[in-house]
Amino acid sequence: MLAIQLRRNRHRAANWTKVQWLLRCDRDCMIAPQVRCVMSHAASAATDARPDAYQVLLDRCAKLEPVTTAVAYPCERTALAGAIEAAEAKLIDPILVGPAEKIREVARRAELKIDSYRIEDIEEPTAAAARAVEIVRKAEAEVLMKGSLHTDELLGAVVPSATGLRMGKRISHAFVMSVPTYPKPLIITDAAINIAPELEDKRDICQNAIDLARSLGKEKPKVAILAAVETISTKMPATIDAAALCKMADRGQITGGILEGPLAMDNAISLEAAKTKGISSPVAGDADILLAPDLEAGNILAKLLTFLAHADAAGIVLGARVPIILTSRADSVRARMASCGVALLVAHARRSGQAGA
Repeated sequence: MLAIQLRRNRHRAANWTKVQWLLRCDRDCMIAPQVRCVMSHAASAATDARPDAYQVLLDRCAKLEPVTTAVAYPCERTALAGAIEAAEAKLIDPILVGPAEKIREVARRAELKIDSYRIEDIEEPTAAAARAVEIVRKAEAEVLMKGSLHTDELLGAVVPSATGLRMGKRISHAFVMSVPTYPKPLIITDAAINIAPELEDKRDICQNAIDLARSLGKEKPKVAILAAVETISTKMPATIDAAALCKMADRGQITGGILEGPLAMDNAISLEAAKTKGISSPVAGDADILLAPDLEAGNILAKLLTFLAHADAAGIVLGARVPIILTSRADSVRARMASCGVALLVAHARRSGQAGA
């Protein structure tokens, strides 16, 4: 009995030493320990010298001219700093739309230089949103950017067919994410606008995301249509929608990408998991786009990656006349820069007719 107990103690000590080593690696490479439990390739992330997905994106932007951007109501330090930082990085040329004195006061307190930028003096947030949209409609700007007003106030000015920026298809949101444990940018959609999209809505959401990926340089993006399982079941509507979307792609109703679904999350991002379940697909384990079944799933997935995997999330609204930058006060500088960089690439792709995002 004593010998057995000693062996058990040695085994536990060895395991604890291994755990401590993993935690040290996690601390050094900023990867949450929890992620190791759910992502099979995370164990090598500490030593895997993968390219920085956002840096690759920003390197592409360095060759392009900044785009004129209407910034709606930048009356809070983070919102104004995000626009000015992007301007100093030569990503955008901002038009600041909001109460001029308040904007100047925020700039003074934050030690931001804004004298060289155009300011449209509009007092109220909703009026500022409407004026920013009007500037875009008059072709004085190629991008719209959210300041410190609420998202619904901005989109309230965007969606009206007569005065807004809609183009006859569903407007959707996408996160372009840089995940430390994934080797390339990962687009997650829709996580912010469409609560419970119908099949036709998902078609537009999918097409918007494909056009976005093509604007970012991915010639034939791979779309994983997510569900809880990889088999089709009448009891799970998300699986039926996934199968229908794949057939729509076969018939040319969705173009420019390679679709696969339904796929469970593990099959979408892990080739090993896909092989274990007998799934043979060019998308499985190598997805560029994750199409969520609804907003709740997409939002939870994006925030899980952000807060457990230390991913950065660049947010953008698609399907309107121009790309719309959505940033949050919680965004890192990297994420804000990437959001502006994504919008820059989309705007230039539209100029050249390379993508319809």
